[in-house]
Amino acid sequence: MSEIDWQRFEWMSFDCYGTLIDWESGILGYLQPLLRAKGRSIPDVQLLNLYAELEPREQSGEYRSYREVLSAVMRGFASELNFDLSPAEANGLADSISSWKPFPDTIRGLQKLKSRYKLAVLSNIDSDLFALSANHLRVPFDLVITASQVRSYKPSRQSFEILVAQTGGSHDKLVHAAESIYHDVVPARKLGIATVWVNRRQGKAAAATRLVDGKADLEVASIEELARLSAAGTTGSPGS
Repeated sequence: MSEIDWQRFEWMSFDCYGTLIDWESGILGYLQPLLRAKGRSIPDVQLLNLYAELEPREQSGEYRSYREVLSAVMRGFASELNFDLSPAEANGLADSISSWKPFPDTIRGLQKLKSRYKLAVLSNIDSDLFALSANHLRVPFDLVITASQVRSYKPSRQSFEILVAQTGGSHDKLVHAAESIYHDVVPARKLGIATVWVNRRQGKAAAATRLVDGKADLEVASIEELARLSAAGTTGSPGS
C-alpha cells in the first residue's frame, strides 16, 4: 500500500531481538571475550555475518528450543573458526540473553505507542528467555507469542497466522514492526499484514539477520520515530 492508515489499527506487534533489544551488541558481548580467551581475533563483521548464516540453518527442520538452537550455533562458530568449546561455553550465549539491553529509543517509543495501541510481541525465542528481556523493556505487552508456544520459528507462516488469530482474527487491524526483512516483513506481507521495517542497519556492513529482498510499507530508524509518525498519522520514509 502507498500509505498507512494508522486509524484502522488496534494492534501493533513487534519482533523483539534486533528490533527492541540490541541483540547484536549482546551476541558480540558474549562471543568476543570468549574468542579472546581462546587466543582468536575475529572482526565483528565476520562474526555477525556468520551468525546470520548459522542461526536460520539451526532453526530449520524439526523444532528445537531456542536454547538448543543457540548451543548449536555456538558449536557452528567453533567448527567454522576452529576453536574448542566446552558444554558450558556452548550454553553461555543463551545465558547471556538476561543481560541484553533495549535500544535507547525502545522504551520511550513503546510507552508512547502503548497509549494508542494494544502491543504484541512475536519472537523466535523460548518463553522463559523472553521473560528476562521483558524486565528490561519495562512496558507491559498485551500479548506475547514465542517460538516455544508456536513450536516453529519465523519466517514460518504458522507464527503469523497465530498472531493474527490472537489479535482478533483480522489482519486489517494489525501492523507488524521488525528489523528483519527475512524473518518478519516478507512472511507478514504474504498474509496481507501491514509492515514497518525498523532499519537498525543504518549503513552497517554486517547484520545478525539474513539479508533478502523485500519491501515493507514503511521504513523507520527507531521505535520513537514509529511512535511519532503513527501519532501524526503520516507515512514517513517509503519502505525499502
